[in-house]
Amino acid sequence: MEIKAINRKVIKKRLKEEIKFSGLTQKQLSEKLFVSQSCIAQYIKGDTMPSLDTFANLCRIIEADPAYILGLDN
Repeated sequence: MEIKAINRKVIKKRLKEEIKFSGLTQKQLSEKLFVSQSCIAQYIKGDTMPSLDTFANLCRIIEADPAYILGLDN
């Protein structure tokens, strides 16, 4: 099994794409995750990374594959 490095640029790009594809606004997403809207903006810009729990919930809410966002899947 090949071990891949986590690339923040890939995460930022894919997270932004998947959030856009979900049709949810940053405000709606922040309300569902119980975080501030600026927190969501920071995730999208790649300034910060969500905690593991928040990331898991975010993927569930936007119906995205965590492995894809992390760049572990093409």
